[in-house]
Amino acid sequence: MVLGELENIFRLRNGSSRAITWENRTGEKGKGGMAESELGPSRKGSPCVPEIAAGETVTLAEIIGPGIIQHIWMTVTDRTSERNRYVLRDLVVRMYWDDEETPSVESPLGDLFCCGFGVSYQVNSQPIAVNPTRGFNMYFPMPFRKKARITVENQCDEDIPAFFYQVDYCLTDEVTDDAGYFHAQWKRQHITEKGKDYVILDNVQGKGQYVGTYMALTTLERYWYGEGEVKFYIDGDKEYPTICGTGTEDYFGGAWSFAGQEEGKTVEQMFCTPYLGYPYYSRHDTFIHNDYHNDDQMPQRSFYRWHIADPILFKEDLKVTIQQIGVYYGGLFERQDDVATVAYWYQAEPHGKFPKFPARKERWPR
Repeated sequence: MVLGELENIFRLRNGSSRAITWENRTGEKGKGGMAESELGPSRKGSPCVPEIAAGETVTLAEIIGPGIIQHIWMTVTDRTSERNRYVLRDLVVRMYWDDEETPSVESPLGDLFCCGFGVSYQVNSQPIAVNPTRGFNMYFPMPFRKKARITVENQCDEDIPAFFYQVDYCLTDEVTDDAGYFHAQWKRQHITEKGKDYVILDNVQGKGQYVGTYMALTTLERYWYGEGEVKFYIDGDKEYPTICGTGTEDYFGGAWSFAGQEEGKTVEQMFCTPYLGYPYYSRHDTFIHNDYHNDDQMPQRSFYRWHIADPILFKEDLKVTIQQIGVYYGGLFERQDDVATVAYWYQAEPHGKFPKFPARKERWPR
């Protein structure tokens, strides 16, 4: 069933529904909720990973297919020390399909769910919802033919207590020949190069469709930042793309600088819709606020844009970029900002090699 097709919810489908949690790590039929607690057998005995040690990688799910992952929910405790204040960028989620040795999904946990900068906030969209408090939900369907494997790596200095999760999936023979594999890739450039477009995604080979962009933007210069155009280079495009938008706020579904009036003052207007959103704005890094970092020090903003109703189709290759262009009273100007993104797409395997994943502190806001 295509995401959101309520008109087909009554149609009886073939398959077997399963769910993996820490208590039933294989999703085996009739084996849920068996662990014992102080309340007795089968009374909430093992609802979470009790601890993920510093440097440890935990396999959250390993599923023999064919099947389709339909929903993923995760949360992590916020009881971490000052040293681990960026835990949502220190935990790395990876997903592997069939017999892959390298991941098709690789991202910090927070950014994968549209929560950048190591902070969590509410997101209300069709494929991703983040609810109070740190309830991370994803509804992108993820088909696999032989096997699916999901891991989380703790790159914090300290152990992480109490990691909760659930992976809901369906075992089915209805994974069709035209089903692509889900991919997501995180990238970050601390200071973009003036006059050179930031690359959201590159080195994608084969047939597929691009389905979404998340961006965590820290503005490093004054004045309006959002004149940069998003470009899609499709199937052999070189100097010029086939699809070129009209501006950053336009691509994410807003207009006129997201600006509104409140008590005679111009204010930022956040919004969340099924396919487009601006869920987060902060005038400064919320973890670092002192005499050296005033209220207007490097504002942070988050945006998402889902190409669910309008996927970007490609047959051979794809590259996606965004310009860093601003405007002030004298006109347009080339900017340098701090940009982090997650690209989401489906494609036939094998996929191109991902860039080397940045080290922990290279992912921190600064």
